[in-house]
Amino acid sequence: MVPMICRSLFRLSLIAAGFGLAVSALAVNAQDASRGRKYKSPPPTARVEVTVLRDVNAKPIVNAAVIFHMVGDKGNMELKTDEDGKAVIDVLPMGSMVRLQIIAKGFQTYGEDFKIDKSELAIGVRMKRPAEQYSIYPKRGSAAAAGKDAAPVPAWGKPASPAPQPEAQPSQLQPK
Repeated sequence: MVPMICRSLFRLSLIAAGFGLAVSALAVNAQDASRGRKYKSPPPTARVEVTVLRDVNAKPIVNAAVIFHMVGDKGNMELKTDEDGKAVIDVLPMGSMVRLQIIAKGFQTYGEDFKIDKSELAIGVRMKRPAEQYSIYPKRGSAAAAGKDAAPVPAWGKPASPAPQPEAQPSQLQPK
């Protein structure tokens, strides 16, 4: 009789242990759903290919810095162009605004804003050589070299005010 009681107690303990494991598994799943971090999939990204060429002969510019600034966010991503003048990036989120900046030695800096609205975007940029700087001030000595009378230019760069001209007398005016 004792072995029969032992067997029934053993079966009962196995059933209780199985029931306890099932209840604890359900409790763990319920706890993860309410307290743990929920996985959020990343936004879809676009593939952007930038081609950098010389303006005069359309040859590629090697090793130009192609910089992507995310408008409204901190940080940037910088790439260098390859021997074909191309830089490819595929981590820019769809729907974002990106400021593209290109810096190449011996060329003017390029910058423009783009809206990433397609899954694949190809951008072509033609870089120009630096041009002469514009100035509202006359060059020193340029008027004298041309044979014109010019107001002297003081050291701080603003032209001196011209000498006041005498006003014409009414008797000196000629009728039309």
